Amino acid sequence: MPGYIVHVGATIICPHTGSVTAITSNSRVLVSGQPIVTQSDTFTIAGCVFTVGNKSQPCVMAKWLVPAVRVFVNGQPVILQSSTGLCQSSEQIPQGPPTVTVTQLRVKGT
Repeated sequence: MPGYIVHVGATIICPHTGSVTAITSNSRVLVSGQPIVTQSDTFTIAGCVFTVGNKSQPCVMAKWLVPAVRVFVNGQPVILQSSTGLCQSSEQIPQGPPTVTVTQLRVKGT
């Protein structure tokens, strides 16, 4: 599915409005002056307040399951605004999909 390419400055949130931060090793391919993120990059989450009963179960990382199929950076598929992912707790319990709410609006991929 086509979508805008996600960069490190994009706003990504977990299902509980925690903030997702992309840590990329890509410094060569830029869009809107910022590095593009790929499936192999690290996505950490801060500020998630999800709890189950009395136990805190915040989202701590996001993994992208369905990245771009035609656009690659350094041999890794890029993340699109339409990509499908999964947020996880520290115990790797699935918490729901991350959402890219704001990204650049010039470059699309599939």
